[in-house]
Amino acid sequence: MTRLLLIFIAIISCHVQPSAIFAQFHGQSKNGLVATVHPLATQAAVRALERGGNAVDAALSAAFMLGVVDSHNSGIGGGCFILVRNADGSTLAIDGREVAPAAATRDMYLIDGKPSETLSKTGPLAAAVPTAVAAYHFAWQKAGDRQWLEIVEPSITVAREGFSLSASTASALKSKRRDLARFPASAEIFLNEDGTPKSEGDMFIQADLAKTLSGIANNGPESFYQGRVAQLADAAMRDTGGIMTAADFANYKPAIRVPVVSNYRGYTILGFPPASSGGIHVAQVLNILEKFDLARLYREDQASFYHVIIEAMKLAFADRAYWLGDSDFAAVPKNLISKRYANRLSRRIEFGSTTTVARHSNPPRHDSNTFGQHTTHIAVADTQGNWVAMTQTINTHMGSKFVIPGTGVLLNNEMDDFSIAPGVPNAFGLLGSEANEVAPGKRPLSSMSPTIVLKNGVPVFTLGAAGGPTIISQVIMGIVQFVDLGLSPEQQLSIGKVHHQWSPDYARITRAIDSSIADRLRGLGHELKVYSGFGVRQMIYRDPISGIFYGSTDAKVPSTVSGPVQ
Repeated sequence: MTRLLLIFIAIISCHVQPSAIFAQFHGQSKNGLVATVHPLATQAAVRALERGGNAVDAALSAAFMLGVVDSHNSGIGGGCFILVRNADGSTLAIDGREVAPAAATRDMYLIDGKPSETLSKTGPLAAAVPTAVAAYHFAWQKAGDRQWLEIVEPSITVAREGFSLSASTASALKSKRRDLARFPASAEIFLNEDGTPKSEGDMFIQADLAKTLSGIANNGPESFYQGRVAQLADAAMRDTGGIMTAADFANYKPAIRVPVVSNYRGYTILGFPPASSGGIHVAQVLNILEKFDLARLYREDQASFYHVIIEAMKLAFADRAYWLGDSDFAAVPKNLISKRYANRLSRRIEFGSTTTVARHSNPPRHDSNTFGQHTTHIAVADTQGNWVAMTQTINTHMGSKFVIPGTGVLLNNEMDDFSIAPGVPNAFGLLGSEANEVAPGKRPLSSMSPTIVLKNGVPVFTLGAAGGPTIISQVIMGIVQFVDLGLSPEQQLSIGKVHHQWSPDYARITRAIDSSIADRLRGLGHELKVYSGFGVRQMIYRDPISGIFYGSTDAKVPSTVSGPVQ
């Protein structure tokens, strides 16, 4: 999926008040709350709320701003999933995932019969049709309150007047400078005249992007999909060997999906359906874990606590590799999230050793009961009762590294999220099957997992994350830490994380897990790789008694969680 910086939500425990230890990473408000990965995006969203907008208006304002100030992770050259729980209890799931161009073929990344290591990752062939703008506008039409111009305007100002480049964007530019230098329009924006990347603290102005955003603000998405941007993209693709056309832009329409609904220990979990794998596999893993007393394990034997979670993830990711794809093209079994199937899988987990998972499993009626044929995270909650979980991306850092000349639009490299050949992993090491092979108009499989959690029909918290396949693991652990362990968001920041995606066959753990526990996990047969951290997670929680919103993020950036004035 992507290291996208999505806009994210933070979980906050109703049992434990936010501590002062992580003061720079959390916020609270009586009048709604916003959590994103960049202060300017948070400010844009807060301003929308203060001017009478709702959570959807605020989330979309943040989304546009992130495409300007956090462009190495997301932007209008990419796509998104938007999950809304409206104040009246209805839900809205907008699938703004990018789609393969009409000229795409299953074997387009094979050279002399062998998979290319670069074509699906860098350059014009790596880009799927950008879909974010259409999804934003559709969400605004369905649920926004303010004028469309007001939603886009703050990002236009910042793109035109400039802002101080962040350390994370500067780091991405440094790591991708050689690829950016291959494409003149990209080099002109992101590199200095001598070819060096722009640095942290540099004033970063994007004049072409400001013009593109102005067109979108004043003329709607038509300026992007039927106007200047589409025509310039068509010309650029013809000049550079790409296959995307103006017709691909004009033919795109976002889709309304039905959220994946599951239950975990009395809580209702709303997740996103395919082409997201997040909603299904968050539900599947939680269903498996429901068979274990995780609270007792955490108190008495933390090695067993992490062992059970790792084993459940391994089983689910084996299923992901085989079954998951765009449900408009592939038969994705609904019973992947059945309790009966989870009970069967849970019996394969042994406390004394690891389980060998050679292949996927077959859920009941896998051939007939299927879903309809058919990365930055933003979290916003308002006082009216509207909640938004939104994850957006251009896939890996700097996406395709290819900017459409004259537009300032950096295109995604989401084509790498397809299975380009059997047994060939993508940039995140994920394998796929025919369910996720390239096809015209098809959406590549994603790990983005925007999630909203309810208790007795009332939203309690929302969360999401960035970090490719670890997004799923981060969301799972956030729910477990809240529901089973009663941990506040601040406490969660200091608790260890684990991730296992079946292939490659090793578990990632963070250094917050004590070395003695790691040694015990190795003794059970786990191969471990230790990281200082992986991914970025945000959450928002509303105390049911006081009505106060609490939010936190493990993005180490101040002022990324904020609410309107008290």
